[in-house]
Amino acid sequence: MQHHDYGPSGIMVRSNREDLEPLTLASGKPVAGGEYTLKSGGYYRINIVADGSAELALSGGDFFRAVWVNEIIVNDIEIRPMGVHSIEFDAAGEAEISFVAIVPGRYTLSVPGSSGETQAAHFIIQ
Repeated sequence: MQHHDYGPSGIMVRSNREDLEPLTLASGKPVAGGEYTLKSGGYYRINIVADGSAELALSGGDFFRAVWVNEIIVNDIEIRPMGVHSIEFDAAGEAEISFVAIVPGRYTLSVPGSSGETQAAHFIIQ
C-alpha cells in the first residue's frame, strides 16, 4: 500500500486535483470527447458548458452516488450538496464540479431522453 502525504489539507490539496476535459451541452454535439478514467481516491474537477442552443441536462444518479461531490460552482456561487441526480441548463452557462472518486465501476452521465452514444459521458473509476 502506498502512503501519500497530502499535508494538513488531506486528499483535497490542490496538488492532488486533476482537471478533466469539459463536458459540452449543445444541440446535436457530443457531450464528451472520450471516456474518462479516474482513480478511486482521486480528486477531480470538471466543467460543464452549455451553449444555450437547447434546454439540456445531464443525469446520472449512479455516477453521483459513486463520488463525493465537494462543490458545484455556478455564477461564482459555491454549492455544497448532500446529493445530486442531475444538472439542467435552461440557457447558456457553465457549472464546475469538484469531486473525489470513490466506488470503482463504470458510470454514465447522459442527456435524459436521448439514446445516442454521443449524448453521454462515460467514467471508469478504478
